[in-house]
Amino acid sequence: MNLVFLVEERSMKELLNGILPKILPKAISFQIIPHNGKSDLQRSISKKMAGWNVPDTKFVILHDQDSADCKELKQKLRRIVEQTGKEAVIRIVCRELESWYFGDLRAVSLAYNENLEPLAKRKKYRIPDEIGNPKEELKKIIPVHQQISGARRIGPLMNIDANTSESFRQFVQGVRHLTKKGLT
Repeated sequence: MNLVFLVEERSMKELLNGILPKILPKAISFQIIPHNGKSDLQRSISKKMAGWNVPDTKFVILHDQDSADCKELKQKLRRIVEQTGKEAVIRIVCRELESWYFGDLRAVSLAYNENLEPLAKRKKYRIPDEIGNPKEELKKIIPVHQQISGARRIGPLMNIDANTSESFRQFVQGVRHLTKKGLT
């Protein structure tokens, strides 16, 4: 089986490069195709999926929620996918990718050699998917953080099974299910 991940931006690709080897069985190959933002991803989905002719390929679409309604966004993406005649697992990152980092402050601490784990006890950070602007929050806490290099640093250190971000857990669960049973 081959998995193709269509993602919104390059930082998502870099993070997935660090975490997918921890999620996927060794026999599964994967390819990550980053886009230049939401609009580019949404325009590209139908073309890439419809034109993909490699047998036994499954698709995963990863999109930031930002300020959109999560259910409406997922339905919009589902309608785009349906036009291709193929199927895809669609996962929405609640708010922004940095929410996933707040779900594993141990990994962020290790990546930047700074103990941030006590932040997880603060009400503001307890539920990572509810942080209003996680990208901005992370930049306040770790001023040297850059999106792409930060994703490269943090991804390999993340504990796949201990992340407190619900959208991260849903992503992992969806990918694992896809590799075992087919599409969710």
